[in-house]
Amino acid sequence: MGNFLFVLTRGLEDPTRVTRTFQLAKAAKESGHEVNLFLTDDAVFLVKEGMVDNVVAPTGDEAGAHFNYLIANNTPVYV
Repeated sequence: MGNFLFVLTRGLEDPTRVTRTFQLAKAAKESGHEVNLFLTDDAVFLVKEGMVDNVVAPTGDEAGAHFNYLIANNTPVYV
């Protein structure tokens, strides 16, 4: 299996990129890959309690569901 590092710089101002990043990281994790998240710039606010729960892409995908899966499955998140 491979190793993936997802780097996110966007935050609440860009719900599509936030949601898609977490969705792709979740898909990689579910496929058995090693996944790490690195949050910088505006993305650091997403780790604050409840912030990611307010991020919804125009497609209706909720970033919180993907992020919570990653946390529940011991994915390292670096801020």
